[in-house]
Amino acid sequence: MFQGLVALCLAGCATAPPTPTQPAPEAAATQPAAPAPEAPEARTTPAPEPVKEAAPASEKKEPARPWADEVLYFVVVDRFADGDPSNNEKGDVKAAGTFHGGDLKGLTAKLEELSSLGVTALWVTPLLKQIPGFVTGSGFPDWGYHGYWADDFQALDPRFGTEEDFKALVDAAHARGIRVLLDVVYNHPGYNSRYLKDHPDWLRSEDKGTCGSDDLTSCVAGLPDFKTERPEVAKYLLDAQIDWAKRSGVDGFRLDTVKHVSHDFWKEHRRRTRAEISPDFFLLGELWGGDVEGLAPYFTPDEMDAGFDFAFQGNALGFVQGRGRAVAFDRYLQSRAKVTPGHHLSHFLSSHDVDGALHQLQGNVPLFRLAATLQLTTSGIPVIYYGEEVGRAGGDWPQNRGDMPWGKQAVKPGAGKKRDEALRDYYKRLIAIRRAHPALSRGTHSPLSTEGDVYVFQRRDEASGDTVVVAVNRAKTKGAVSVPWPEAWTGVGEVEDLLNGGRTKAGATLDLALPPLSARILGRVP
Repeated sequence: MFQGLVALCLAGCATAPPTPTQPAPEAAATQPAAPAPEAPEARTTPAPEPVKEAAPASEKKEPARPWADEVLYFVVVDRFADGDPSNNEKGDVKAAGTFHGGDLKGLTAKLEELSSLGVTALWVTPLLKQIPGFVTGSGFPDWGYHGYWADDFQALDPRFGTEEDFKALVDAAHARGIRVLLDVVYNHPGYNSRYLKDHPDWLRSEDKGTCGSDDLTSCVAGLPDFKTERPEVAKYLLDAQIDWAKRSGVDGFRLDTVKHVSHDFWKEHRRRTRAEISPDFFLLGELWGGDVEGLAPYFTPDEMDAGFDFAFQGNALGFVQGRGRAVAFDRYLQSRAKVTPGHHLSHFLSSHDVDGALHQLQGNVPLFRLAATLQLTTSGIPVIYYGEEVGRAGGDWPQNRGDMPWGKQAVKPGAGKKRDEALRDYYKRLIAIRRAHPALSRGTHSPLSTEGDVYVFQRRDEASGDTVVVAVNRAKTKGAVSVPWPEAWTGVGEVEDLLNGGRTKAGATLDLALPPLSARILGRVP
């Protein structure tokens, strides 16, 4: 199961045929082969490259916000919005593994969908030119629509758009106060990539029997493995991705497959991005299965700014479904405060690599609302996976990469797909509350009540004096709890329910009544 999930992380669970082919209904299915456990080649530290002078960049309107305050929205570009039908790949757009037509022009045209939701940062899947055909290791034709199977690090894939389209997206996002993170992959190219022929000595591969058995030298999911320990390979990859950042004006990278690339590489990567792009260039790493402890070896030497907390989804969904006591969930939330100072955890409920939260909850929207409430009232950088805010259930791979639902809007490929607008409105309220209250993004966490099914905690930001109390009732029956009136609210006459409306007068205790499967978020009246 774990190896299967790792393969999903690399966007396909597929083993390449001898040569990429064009789609055919009778394409034979093959099972992915396990990497051959050969002795790994010795790794050496790449010599630091001289820093190049950054190319002149156009002025951009970068939001002056700490990254702790961002709400990140993740888009699989091919599945979001089709703005240019002329660049579409011919094929069955209803098939799970084909290109569906989403592109940069479409995403740019629908940025209002993001800004009206309240999100402040956008993460897009890789945009490099992909392998030309498909693979069949998953039992169906599977193309590089997701962007993780690069064939040329010097070119963008025309099915996503042009360099001008990319720059236009970044500029339009900045004009709306939205930062942009570009997903980049250093560990591997795509199956049967041209690099196997053009630079065979740059790669380990199953065909050659040169794949190792450890994290750094294995050919994950059967993909060719770049020898990033070789200075010329590291330089080529770094030059290419840094150049795209400078030309596009993106604000940072989301780093794929972090644990499959050495610390030496990431240290050089940090040095060069800061020197050649910006000292504030943001790096968000995907350490598969990462949490506050697993990320520490990357945070302590400051190789990146943030990393994904894979533990949040399971803990949050387990709690709202009644698995385990509230005190155990609270201990988990408190443990997240141990993150290396100056660094961030980023937490998600759904992604392109795991079964979607709403699907895991069997479509139970009230429970999903509780999970979203917890996500947007706890520390870290929350990630909203495209469409989950309108009820796209996700499902297991490949259903977790379905089309963005657009309902009655004539936006392909998801035109006609049902949207839950009430759920989206709930998300809008949560995001607005988070953005208005620094206690929720930067504050400390204190439990107020962890008995029974009504869980109450306090968030407090000393710098601003902001204090917020969050109460969640996971039971199918009404709940009530009384906690001491928060000391931070001493002298406050009444507080407001920021989520549902209504006010509560000050007293010796804060008395909370909650309907079944509901939440309350209380803060000071302005």
